[in-house]
Amino acid sequence: MSKLEELINTLCSSGVEYKILGDICSITTGKLNANARSENGLYPFFTCNEEPYTINEYAFDMEAIFISGNGNIGHINYYNGKFNAYQRTYILYAFTNIEVGYLIHYLKYKFRSYALEHTKMGSVPYIVLSTVQNFQIPVPPIEVQREIVRVLDNITELTADITAEITAELTARKKQYEYYRDELLDYIDKKDVEFKPVSELFDFKNGLNKGKEFFGKGVPIVNFTDVFKNRWLTGDMLKGRVDLSKSEIDRYSAKKGDVFFTRTSETQEEIGMTSVLLDSVQNCVFSGFVLRARPKTNLLLPKFCSYFFSTTYVRKQIIQKSTFTTRALTSGPKLSSILVPILSLEKQEHIVDILDKFHSLLTDISQGLPAEIEARKKQYEYYRDKLLTFKEKSE
Repeated sequence: MSKLEELINTLCSSGVEYKILGDICSITTGKLNANARSENGLYPFFTCNEEPYTINEYAFDMEAIFISGNGNIGHINYYNGKFNAYQRTYILYAFTNIEVGYLIHYLKYKFRSYALEHTKMGSVPYIVLSTVQNFQIPVPPIEVQREIVRVLDNITELTADITAEITAELTARKKQYEYYRDELLDYIDKKDVEFKPVSELFDFKNGLNKGKEFFGKGVPIVNFTDVFKNRWLTGDMLKGRVDLSKSEIDRYSAKKGDVFFTRTSETQEEIGMTSVLLDSVQNCVFSGFVLRARPKTNLLLPKFCSYFFSTTYVRKQIIQKSTFTTRALTSGPKLSSILVPILSLEKQEHIVDILDKFHSLLTDISQGLPAEIEARKKQYEYYRDKLLTFKEKSE
C-alpha cells in the first residue's frame, strides 16, 4: 500500500468535504485586451494561450492560479510574482481558508483534471464568473493534499524529461535527414554538371482568388496549407473544394508534375515552401496564395524537384529573393534565376530512391515519437485524475 493510500484510509476513508471555490479564495479577472502585450516585456502577461506573453507593466504581485475564460477554454496556469492578465482570464488568489488545509498547488492540479462548464457567445466558448465562483472542490486533509502534490510534482518532472528527450531525438533525426538530402543534391561546385535557370525550365502563374461563399464544394484545390506542410501531393491529400466555371478551371489548372510555392507568408523564413503534385487530379486548381511552376521540359523528375527545391541551398535563395513589407512575398520573376542541376533521369531516379527511403524512415519516426509523447501525456492525465478523485463525505 502506498503512503497516499495509507493517508486516505486513515484520514478520510469515509469521503472528503466539498467546498465552494468562491468561499475559499478571491476571484477576479485581468483588465487588458490581448493586444496589450509587449515584445520582450518585463513581466508575464496571462491570456487564454497556454504560454503567457510578456508585458512592461504589472497589475498584480502575488501567488495565483489562472483559468482561461474563453478561446483555450479552461486552460490552467500558475505563477507567483508580478504579472498582468487578459480581461477574460480568471485569477484565483488570496486563499484565506488555509486553516481548512487547502493548498494552492493541490488546487492547480485539481483544476487540470476538470472540464469546466462553458457557454457560447456566438461561436466563441467562454466561462462565466458564476461558474468559477460556485465550482465545488473536494478538500481532503492537509496531509493528503501534500502527498498528492509531492507525487504529481515528481510525475510531472519525469514526464517533462521524457518528452524533452523524445522531442530532441525527433529534432536530431530531422537535421540528419536534411544534412544527407543537402549533401546528395549539392552540385554547385561540380564543373561537369550543367545548370539551367528556373526561368528556362518552368512557366510561373499566380493562383485564383474567390469569395468565401465559393469554397466548400466543387473541384479539388491545392491550398496554401497543402503546399506548406507537404513536400509532395497526391489526389487523396487534397481536401479543399471550390466552385468554379469551366474557364476558371482551365485558367488555374493544376497538373501532375506542377511545382507549387507558397507565395506569401507572415515571415520570410516560411516563404516559398515547395510541393509537387504527383497525381493527375481531374479538374484540379490552385489557390491565389500559391504560385504554380509548370515544367516546360522533360528534364526533371517531379520527385527530384520536390527534394531539390526543399534543400537549404534553394531555401536560402528563395528567402533572399523575397520581399517583405507587412508580409513576405515571392513571385515567378524572383525565383527565375535560381540554378537547377540537370542530371540524367537515371541519376535523378537514384537520388530519389535513396531519399525516399530516408524520408520513409523519418516519417515513421515522426509519427511514432509524437505518438509516444501523446501516450505519456494520457498516462500522466489518467494517473493524475485517479489521484484527485474523492467520494464526497455524507452528512
